[in-house]
Amino acid sequence: MDAIVTNACPVAASERPTQHQAEEAVRKLIRWAGDDPSREGLLDTPKRVAKAYRELFSGYATEPQDVLSKTFSEVGGYNEMVLVRGIEFHSHCEHHMVPFHGIAHIAYIPEQCVLGLSKMARLVDLYARRLQTQETMTAQIARALEESLRPKGVAVMIEAEHMCMAMRGIRKQGAKTLTTAFAGLFEASVSDQARFTMLARG
Repeated sequence: MDAIVTNACPVAASERPTQHQAEEAVRKLIRWAGDDPSREGLLDTPKRVAKAYRELFSGYATEPQDVLSKTFSEVGGYNEMVLVRGIEFHSHCEHHMVPFHGIAHIAYIPEQCVLGLSKMARLVDLYARRLQTQETMTAQIARALEESLRPKGVAVMIEAEHMCMAMRGIRKQGAKTLTTAFAGLFEASVSDQARFTMLARG
C-alpha cells in the first residue's frame, strides 16, 4: 500500500475553542437555520450538542498504537487468515458533517503475532469517530494494521450508507458504497482477495 495522509487532529489542545465558544457556535447555527435558541425546547441544545460532539469525535484523542500495542506471540503455528466481520460503525462525512454508517470486515494473515479480536473493532471505532471519507477510513485501518502487526497480508472491506446521499442532494435511500484495501499477500493474490470477499460477505 502507498502511504496515506491521515486526518489526525490538526489543532493542538491549547488552540481548541472552549466549551462556551462551542455552545455559542451552536446557538448561531440555530439562529441561522431560522429558529430561536432562547426558546424552551432549545435552551439546553447547545450544551447537548457540544457534549455529543465530544463523544462522536472522540477518535481524535486516540492513536492506532494506543489500540494495537498489545499483541500475542503464542499462535501455535497458525498462519491462516484471521477474519472479524460485521463490525458495525457510525461516522460522519467530512464534506457535510452528516452521518454515514455500515459494517467493516477486517482480515490479516499473521506473521509472528496475533491481535486480540476486540482490538480490530476498537480500531474501526477510532477512525469512525473522526470526520471521515469512507475511502480514507478503509485505507487508514489497513495501514494501521500493516504497520503495527507486520503481518503477511491485510484486507479491509467497508460497506456503508451515506446520509449525505439519502437525506439531501440526490436523496437515494438504501444505496450502499463498498470500499476495499489490500496489502501484502492479499494485494498480490486475486484468489486470496476472492476468498476474503466470500468469507466476509457470508
